[in-house]
Amino acid sequence: MALAHVSLVHARGLAAARALYAARVDDEPPRAQVLVRLQPRASREELAGMRGGALLVRVTAPPVDERANRALCRLIARCAGVAPSNVTIVRGGHGRDKLVEVAGLDERTLNTALGIG
Repeated sequence: MALAHVSLVHARGLAAARALYAARVDDEPPRAQVLVRLQPRASREELAGMRGGALLVRVTAPPVDERANRALCRLIARCAGVAPSNVTIVRGGHGRDKLVEVAGLDERTLNTALGIG
């Protein structure tokens, strides 16, 4: 009888753990990604539209000591209405072509905020 009780408790514990894990995965904030072509040392900071499947972003900062990347994140955060800490460069940190991820927004909302969708 004790063995059956232990099995039942273990099965309930495993099911509860799976449900808790599923709830954590579902509770994660949405994340949207956008391809960006960065143009540093521009005369002004702007989102210049789509070019070759990527959003052309111009920033005044030079590409030295990650300053252009930080300016890119700040500009996208300001346009999307999120905190700069929610914007990260996922790929392309040292090149012109980048994959930028914005936490807290879905794809449609981000595209609308950036004027590309």
